[in-house]
Amino acid sequence: MSMEATKSPRDLLEIALESGRLHIGEVALGRDFTLRHVADVGRDDLIRHFDPVAAREIARYDAEGKFRPLKTAPNLKRGWLLDVGSIEGMELALEFLYPSALGLWLSWIKGTLHPTSMRETLNRQSGMYRITQLLTVGQAGELVGRCCTSEGGCLRTLLWDLEPGVPVPSLPSEKLSLDALPSDRIPLICRELCNLVVAAARPIARGNLPKKE
Repeated sequence: MSMEATKSPRDLLEIALESGRLHIGEVALGRDFTLRHVADVGRDDLIRHFDPVAAREIARYDAEGKFRPLKTAPNLKRGWLLDVGSIEGMELALEFLYPSALGLWLSWIKGTLHPTSMRETLNRQSGMYRITQLLTVGQAGELVGRCCTSEGGCLRTLLWDLEPGVPVPSLPSEKLSLDALPSDRIPLICRELCNLVVAAARPIARGNLPKKE
C-alpha cells in the first residue's frame, strides 16, 4: 500500500517502519516495535516498559522533573525503552509522546490539511487574549522566531504564515516546509499557532495600546 492510499494513522506508521522512517522528533523507532530516545540508541542499561501507556508519564516531565506543557519541545528525558510488542502499541505510545502527529501527517499526505495563518488565529481570540490582535507583523515574526525555533522551542515544522502570503522571516526555510525532510523522518507538523505562543503574545500586544494621557 502506498502512503497516498493509506486510510489510517496505524497503516501509515506500518508503512513508515517498512520504508525506514525510524525517527520522529527525539524518538527512535525500531521495527521490533520498540521506542527510545534517539540519544539512547546503543545503550543496554535503559529502563524497560512493556505497556505503551508508560509513554504518558515519560512525556509528562523533563529530566529535571519539570512539567512539559509542550510535548514537541526538545527536552524529552532519556533513559527509557518502550517495548510495546505491536503496531497498535507503538501507535498508542506515539500518541502520548507526540499527540496527533500521525493524524496530521496523514492529512498532509492526502491534501486535506489546511494551515491557519497566525493572523487568523489571533483574530479569533476573545476575552483576555483578544488584545493579541494588536500584535504587528514585525512583533509576530520576532515572537515566533524565539518561541518556535527547534533549538529550545519546538520541533514541529510550521506550515502556516504570519499572514496569508507572509512567511515567517525569523526561521530557516527547512523549518517552514516538509520538502527538506530527511527520508528517515516522520514529520511533526504544526498547522496553526499554539496556545503557548498566543499567551506569550499577550504582554507584547499590550504595549501597543494607546498611551493614556
